[in-house]
Amino acid sequence: MYGSPKTPQKVTVPDLRARKRGEKIAMVTAYDYTMARLVDEAGVDMVLVGDSLGMVVQGLATTIPVTLDEMAYHCRAVARALTTAHLVGDLPFMSYQVSPSQAVESAGKLMKEGACESVKLEGGQEVAEHVHRIVRAGIPVVGHIGLTPQSVHALGGFKVQGRGAGAEKVLADAIAIEQAGAFAIVLEAIPPDVAAQVTAMVSVPTIGIGAGSACDGQVLVSTDLLGLSRGRQPKFAKRFAELGDAAVAALVDYVAEVRAGTFPAPSHTYKPNVDRRIEVRVEPKEIEQLDAPLALDLWH
Repeated sequence: MYGSPKTPQKVTVPDLRARKRGEKIAMVTAYDYTMARLVDEAGVDMVLVGDSLGMVVQGLATTIPVTLDEMAYHCRAVARALTTAHLVGDLPFMSYQVSPSQAVESAGKLMKEGACESVKLEGGQEVAEHVHRIVRAGIPVVGHIGLTPQSVHALGGFKVQGRGAGAEKVLADAIAIEQAGAFAIVLEAIPPDVAAQVTAMVSVPTIGIGAGSACDGQVLVSTDLLGLSRGRQPKFAKRFAELGDAAVAALVDYVAEVRAGTFPAPSHTYKPNVDRRIEVRVEPKEIEQLDAPLALDLWH
């Protein structure tokens, strides 16, 4: 007698914590159901619905305008597609900075309305109390230090952090976030030696993006790694495919076939009715009985 097929096992917070200095963690972003299905099928460990959707999906110059309601909407769509990957939702700008209480409420909203399994927030020592309060409420937290895109104006642009004396701040931020209870920390755009030192110091996994190979895992924006993004790319964003070029080529072929009348072909068309003529009769009096005048009548 055959047994029933095994149900895919969800990647949990304890699973991810256990990967510290073990098998590397693969994390990617997704913002909709279709992309989420593909990355989940590929076997990624974590899917981040980042506030980067402001730039990737909405075409904005920064992540700052993204709202908490928009994050919850995209998280819900992604959550429906995931069978194994752990879902992390970003807390957007000004959804947590005001106070620890606000941070807990916003994190709760992403868990309840966005079906997230953990939340991510940017910042170090200045948000340690926020992280502590969220974790105390039973919500797992991923920290994010180094280059924090929500602070792009204060940082003077999307610049590498942690050089020179700035390395001490990165280390202090990492320790503060770990002690506050975060189960993982994203390290963005910092020198690889600093990332290696942070990874060795903390007991939770570090996930790098532009932080070198010493981290316990890596994260990339899905559209970057698939070659779907246009324009200038970050130095760390390796393109594992050029799907953008393939998509444009396919669309060019589609346009050409539509204009030439070769699409749809018979193979793309349903069977026609056989030996049956369809007749439609409209009695004049039925038209006369319409309550509202036609728009054309109003124009004359």
